[in-house]
Amino acid sequence: MPLAVVTASHSPLMRTVEPRGDARAAVDAAFAQARAFAADFRPDLVVVVAPDHYNGMFYDLMPPFCVGTAAESVGDYGTARGPLAVDREAARHVVREVLAAGIDLAMSERMVVDHGFAQPLELLFGAIDAVATVPVFINSVAVPFGPVRRTRRLGEALGRALLALDRRVLLLGSGGLSHDPPLPTLEGAPPEVAARLIAGRHPTPEERAGREARVRDAGLAVAAGEPGPRLNPDWDRAFLDLLAEGRLTTTDTWTNTWITAEAGNSAHEVRTWLACYAALATAGPYAMRGSFYRPIPEWIAGFGITTAETRRNA
Repeated sequence: MPLAVVTASHSPLMRTVEPRGDARAAVDAAFAQARAFAADFRPDLVVVVAPDHYNGMFYDLMPPFCVGTAAESVGDYGTARGPLAVDREAARHVVREVLAAGIDLAMSERMVVDHGFAQPLELLFGAIDAVATVPVFINSVAVPFGPVRRTRRLGEALGRALLALDRRVLLLGSGGLSHDPPLPTLEGAPPEVAARLIAGRHPTPEERAGREARVRDAGLAVAAGEPGPRLNPDWDRAFLDLLAEGRLTTTDTWTNTWITAEAGNSAHEVRTWLACYAALATAGPYAMRGSFYRPIPEWIAGFGITTAETRRNA
């Protein structure tokens, strides 16, 4: 059976900060096209590949990759709280097959996810539990990171595992592109912040409200005319071009230091897109059917959406 891909940036500010000009209308139109693409493909399984922002994964044990056989959303930034409709058997199949392919992969029977997973599910399918899912976490926030080539190889192993299911599978990659939001880092953090990043304790409602307020205030400051965060549209467009052209191995030479310098600390979320396209490529030549890009400083993001599928004449 064929595979298909939708990748989309996420932003915690989409519900609370209004960008200037026609940015919101353009994003809404792009998401409408992505929803139509997904509906036309008619997936019976959606594999959501996304990062976490210290809501579910912590430094007490930070895996580079993890598959959830069950998952619950924390409901941050206005997204829904509650369980995802995880297909446990499909998730376990993915774990077995990816491990057998030589890719180290963690498994969670109690995965906690945040807006990185919930927001694209809501925007494309209307709810976090509307479709059968397999949640795949790729660490894109908590340094240190592994080599980018490992993410591409994860995607290839994931694609082969999904093809063996003989189902209509949509891969949904969430994150990116260039952006550098005000997230804490372990190195140099005050003791109380470091303790929270390490301990694995989920934030209290008050702590989460404070974190969300800081991010919201950063976006509102940009909307009010203050200098915006560091975005790199040239880097973003070059990345979209290499995906469209299937030049995925180009990323094997990328260093983590270079990604951060070029596109910001959170640009590592493009690993989710790379994994999805690497998975798609295992089904044969693919075509990018839609590509949208707009730098939106008020949302602290180079904002992109793509759709792609196996070539119909392949």
